[in-house]
Amino acid sequence: MNVYDFDYTVFTPDSSACFLRFCLRHHTRAVLKALLFSADEAIRYLATGKKDAKRLKEALFSFLNRVDNIEAIVDEFWECHIDHLQSWYLEQKQPDDLIISASPEFLLRPITDRLGVTLMATRMNPWTGQIKGKNCHDEEKVRRFLEVYPADSVDRFYSDSLCDIPMARMADEAFLVVNGRVFPWPINGSKKTKPSP
Repeated sequence: MNVYDFDYTVFTPDSSACFLRFCLRHHTRAVLKALLFSADEAIRYLATGKKDAKRLKEALFSFLNRVDNIEAIVDEFWECHIDHLQSWYLEQKQPDDLIISASPEFLLRPITDRLGVTLMATRMNPWTGQIKGKNCHDEEKVRRFLEVYPADSVDRFYSDSLCDIPMARMADEAFLVVNGRVFPWPINGSKKTKPSP
């Protein structure tokens, strides 16, 4: 199977940031309160070298308990943002693709269902913003993957971030996505170092 990160890889830019901006326009007071509430967490996040985004993400998404019908809001968001999916990905998409992302599962589920691919993402309560378990990032992506699939299941892995080297190391081939262009993984992170023709 081929495995993909989502933000800045399959979708550009960051889906969570886009969703927050979208909600800020349509639910201004709720989101502004969450942004004020998250200021302390943002400072702590930066001060600790961006080690754990879970608390910051929960604070940013705390506005969810102040809005109604989040499912409809997410559907409307994707109607407005589906054109942000990258054409290179749509041209090579396969039914057994897996998208694995730190973005909230409730946010990505409608678009991955529409694409007909499998999703693993951060398990966030869509009514409170609370995260169950860990933020699906770095080594957590590998842990979540191995809960479901054998270690040798990844044919190709694509990501915009070198932070995803734990997943890249599991792949036969890994690729770095930069501004919609796909390059061989720049460091010896995958089982193979050269892309196949």
